[in-house]
Amino acid sequence: MEGFSWKLFLLSCLFATEGSAQDFGQTQFICTSVPKDVDLCTAAMQNSGPAEDLKTTIIQLRETVLQQKETIVNQKETIRELTSKLSRCESLSLPAAAGPGGRRPGTKNTMGDVSRGTADTLAQLGQTLQTLKQRLENLEQYSRGNNSAQANSLKDLLQNKIDDMEKQVLSRVNTLEENKPGQRNETDQRNRVESTLTSLHHRISDLEKGKETRPADRFQLTFPLRTNYMYAKAKRSLPEMYSFSVCLWIKSNASPGVGTPFSYAVPGQANELVLIEWGNNPMEFLINDKVAKLPFLINDGKWHHLCITWTTRDGMWEAFQDGVRRGHGENLAPYHPIKPDGVLVLGQEQDTLGGGFDATQAYVGELAHLNIWNRKLSVTEISNLATCNSKAVVGNVFSWTESNIEIFGGATKWTFEPCSSIN
Repeated sequence: MEGFSWKLFLLSCLFATEGSAQDFGQTQFICTSVPKDVDLCTAAMQNSGPAEDLKTTIIQLRETVLQQKETIVNQKETIRELTSKLSRCESLSLPAAAGPGGRRPGTKNTMGDVSRGTADTLAQLGQTLQTLKQRLENLEQYSRGNNSAQANSLKDLLQNKIDDMEKQVLSRVNTLEENKPGQRNETDQRNRVESTLTSLHHRISDLEKGKETRPADRFQLTFPLRTNYMYAKAKRSLPEMYSFSVCLWIKSNASPGVGTPFSYAVPGQANELVLIEWGNNPMEFLINDKVAKLPFLINDGKWHHLCITWTTRDGMWEAFQDGVRRGHGENLAPYHPIKPDGVLVLGQEQDTLGGGFDATQAYVGELAHLNIWNRKLSVTEISNLATCNSKAVVGNVFSWTESNIEIFGGATKWTFEPCSSIN
C-alpha cells in the first residue's frame, strides 16, 4: 500500500508538470535521478524548467540556421545572375575613347545620364522613333480635314519609313540577343539607322511646313537625348568680329549640367566660342579657350532668355538672363578677334572642326531664336528681345531662320512662339 501511494504521488507530480508545460509547446517524459531525501515534485519542477528552455533555444537556433542557409543560397543565386548580366553588358559596351580629347582632359563621364552601351543606343533610337511617330500622328490629324492626295501620299511614305526603322531596330535587338557582332558592323548599322532618322526628320519637317504658313523664325529645336550624334549646324560661318552679342531662348531640366547649347570652332581652335554647362559646374562661356563663369540658373525646366555681350577691348563681357544683367567681367580673351571660316554647331561641343562630339557634353533640352550680332547690344535692345517687344532686332551675323540651319541625328523641330510659349 505504501509503494502504491508513492507511485501515485510520483505520477501526479509528472502529470502536473506536463500540464504546466503545455503552454510552451509539445512535451516529453524525461527520466532524472533525484536524491532520496528530496521532495519529488520540487525536484521535477526544478529540472523541467531549464530543460524546456534549453530545448526551445535549440529548436530556435536550428530554425535560424536553416533560414540563414536558405537566405545564403538565394543570395548566391542573385549574385550569380547579376554577375552574368554585368558580364553581358560589359561585352556589349563600346570601348572607351583612346585619348582624353576635348577641351578638358579627364572630364569624361561627368554627366550621370550618359549612354555608352549598344543597348542604350538602341533605346535612344527607339525614343527618337516614338517622337517622330507622334509628329506623324499630329500630321495625320491635320490631314483629316484636308483631303490632299499629295499629303496622303507623303504621309504613307513616311509611315513606311517609320515601319522600316522599327524593323531595323528590332532586328538589331534580336541580333544582339543571339550573337555578339564586331565593332565595325555595329557602327555601320548605327550609322545607317541615324542616316535614315535624319532623312525621316527632314521629310516630316517638309510636311509640317506645308500644313501651316508659319514665319521662318517661329520654330524651336529639341534635343531629347544625350548622344554624340544628335545636333544642328549653321549653313554658313561667322565673320571676323571684334565685338559681338549672342542671344537665345533656352529650356532644360537636365542634371547634372545642361550640356552645350552651341559651339563655334575654327581651324586650329575647337573652342573659339562655346557656351557649356557640364557636370555640377556653373555655366561657362569660352572665347579662344579662355573661360568666364556665368551666373545663370536655367535647369528648372522653364524657358529663359539669355544674352552675352563681349568686346575685344579689355575682354569685357556682360551676361543677361530674362532681360536682367546677372554678371559682368573683363580680361576674357582681350584683344583676340573672333576668327572667321569656322563651324557653328548647336547641341554639341566640338573637339575638332565640325565634329569630335562627346555625349557627356551634349545639350539636352530645347532652344530657339539664336541670334548673333557683330556689335554689343544695348540694355534696351536686350530687354526688347527678352519681352518679345515689336522693336526687337534680328541678328545681323546669324539670324534664326529655318533656311540657315541643318538638323542631324534625330533632333526635332517644333513651332515656337516667343513669350506666348514660355512656361
